[in-house]
Amino acid sequence: MTARPPARRRAVVRGAAGVVVAALAAGCGAIPGSVTSVADVAFDRELAVPPLAQSEVVDGVRTFTLEARTGTSELLPGVSTTTWGFDGAYLGPTLRAERGERVAVEVTNGLHEATSVHWHGMHLPAAMDGGPHQEIEPGGTWHPTWEIDQPGATLWYHPHPHGETEEHVYRGLAGMFILDDDATRAADLPSEYGVDDIPVVVQDKVLDDAGQLLLKDDGGEPGTLGSTVLTNGVAGAYQEVTTERVRLRLLNGSTARTYQLGFEDRAFELVATDGGLLDAPVTLDDVRLAPGERAEIVVAIQPGETTRLHSFEADLGGVAAGFAMGGNDAFDVLELRAADDLVPSPEPAWTPSSSAEDDALDPDDATVTRTFELDERRINGELMDSGRIDEVVTVGDTEVWQVRNTIPMPHSFHVHDVQFRILTIDGQAPPPELTGSKDTVYLEPRRTYRLLMRFEDHADARVPYMYHCHMLLHEDEGMMGQLLVLVPGSDVTPGPLRGGAVDQLDGHHDH
Repeated sequence: MTARPPARRRAVVRGAAGVVVAALAAGCGAIPGSVTSVADVAFDRELAVPPLAQSEVVDGVRTFTLEARTGTSELLPGVSTTTWGFDGAYLGPTLRAERGERVAVEVTNGLHEATSVHWHGMHLPAAMDGGPHQEIEPGGTWHPTWEIDQPGATLWYHPHPHGETEEHVYRGLAGMFILDDDATRAADLPSEYGVDDIPVVVQDKVLDDAGQLLLKDDGGEPGTLGSTVLTNGVAGAYQEVTTERVRLRLLNGSTARTYQLGFEDRAFELVATDGGLLDAPVTLDDVRLAPGERAEIVVAIQPGETTRLHSFEADLGGVAAGFAMGGNDAFDVLELRAADDLVPSPEPAWTPSSSAEDDALDPDDATVTRTFELDERRINGELMDSGRIDEVVTVGDTEVWQVRNTIPMPHSFHVHDVQFRILTIDGQAPPPELTGSKDTVYLEPRRTYRLLMRFEDHADARVPYMYHCHMLLHEDEGMMGQLLVLVPGSDVTPGPLRGGAVDQLDGHHDH
């Protein structure tokens, strides 16, 4: 495996200043309201709720099967579009498991090219992570297995092939992975999947004149921004609501666009972020989600009324030419239609998990501080190189990572294997919506984020985890690093590997 950006992207890496100049030139010197406006649609198509994946327990292991395949979808009514999906034409089923269970997934690649399946937000061994070191060749099958040992949360799965992640996700390969524990089971939250507990995968696309998916190759930042917005693969979707409150599990499944999601006529309760339940519900008007981020919200609705989940103009934190990066776009995402008679719902409330004390992170336990600077496509001045280890961590250690986006361009930061807590942003406590467990965070330009994390359980001297920008064009073009987690006393240090790519060391292969 080599550090290669895909050929169609090699000539389009540009600086933020170049983006500004190009955008201004397009507007003849005047800054327009938007250059990526989203098309209006009629909300007249029922929301497609991904099915719960079937599984069977064999010798104490809950076992799922997934197949990546091609198909045809009606993203727009009456338009036939070639798409990719897991076990279907687009997206994939929702996997669900309990804390303490051992799970296994048989993943088959029915595509014409190599892919992988990364379990985004999952705490698991590096060899089971599904990153670029576990690619599955066409016709091949991969059998990861691990024990679920983290709080209940809304996670997701998606491809992570080296240099091709953007295209594979864009074509439709993604799905949710819901984890349950004693706290989520006992919580007074809407919990009937597909009825009052709804997965909501928000994505934007560009369709060409023939109705086919198009990845723009124009050098725009932070990647392709589409004029067609899909919710669970449907443009203009509505959901019938039969209860006084509905829980929406929001996932930004886009490759580049950041959303500012809320309602124009009411507030909602934010109950969970990437890694699980907050300590208490937070009342908000909207929540910002960068690609890969999740939020669980509970919204109250009255009998017979209609409201829409809306994406407001996104707060991109002072990026240059935000109008050219989707910052001025505002549009509806999903319509909620309440029945005339609604089943009563309790107000959100819960008690901590029995594992809460063990899960808690204490900054006083941190023994190492690392610094990461993100510029145009590099982290700490380096492009991704599969023959180089960038960071080495000791299993069991608690660390603080200081992360900074040094340029006025949208970036985010995702760390595999761990959930982190944001200690401070520029020395100040984070806002309430950023106080929970996270695995991905939007980085406002020229601000320093201090992230607290602990590396537990899984050490491997041969297979690394990844950390990277989750703007997928940026990731594909090299904005990614490799992290080894080792047992105490190991003598591996950061730097070039003697044997070249990590998955060649000691004859180790994962597919």
